Amino acid sequence: MYVGELQFRIVANTSLTDAEAAIRDYLEALIFQGQILGREFPTAQAADHFISRVVLPEKDALAPANHSAAGLQAFEALGRAGLSYPKLQILGPDLMSNHTDPCPSPPAFILYCRFSQMNSVLYCAEHFAPVPLYRLCRSTAGNNDFESLIRWQLQFQALDEIQMQQDSLLQRQAERALQQPHSKLNRQGRQLARQLSRQSGKPVYFALYRGSSPDCQAEEHRHCPYCNGDWRLSAPWHDLFDFRCDRCQVVSNIAWQCQ
Repeated sequence: MYVGELQFRIVANTSLTDAEAAIRDYLEALIFQGQILGREFPTAQAADHFISRVVLPEKDALAPANHSAAGLQAFEALGRAGLSYPKLQILGPDLMSNHTDPCPSPPAFILYCRFSQMNSVLYCAEHFAPVPLYRLCRSTAGNNDFESLIRWQLQFQALDEIQMQQDSLLQRQAERALQQPHSKLNRQGRQLARQLSRQSGKPVYFALYRGSSPDCQAEEHRHCPYCNGDWRLSAPWHDLFDFRCDRCQVVSNIAWQCQ
């Protein structure tokens, strides 16, 4: 990942309201295409330009070829708001982020999410490193964004953060939503994984979170919650997943309280 600054020069008469709206729309389009990562993007106004601080999965993440249709529209709208096309300055690698997957064509993917990770939720199944979402559009000539997936990620991370707080008022409700196989959150997650699989033409495993268990002795002997098949692995996959069902394309871990 890389930290960068986007500079929007003021090139025509504009108002603060119009400039702010155009920059916000452009950044939002980049978020939903996976071109910039995170939730907050500080934007400052100088004498003749605006500057936004962003985190990028790759140095060329903002190349026009990676834009969605909505991104290209927001890109063109900057000029109508009296702003130049953005000039990017890469400040350097982001020391606090995961490294982007180097694999040019992963054999399969894992849809995995935790509250502390702002990177892509799509991981290479070989290296277990995040894969920029726009790469899927590159390989399939698609131009739709990933808004549904990003919004699901934000919901998952919010619930994950709640259930990690020991004194949280909604800790149990959040954990149930995260780890019950048929919760609305996990139904949506599996549906998104299937959509990504169709788009990429490759398997996309859904990572089913497991935080606690009512019976730690029986925990490692549980079966796939979707087909009841045997899914226990002889050794953990990526030192994280103790279970994998290739039929249902689901992976999971032994409950953290039982490890």
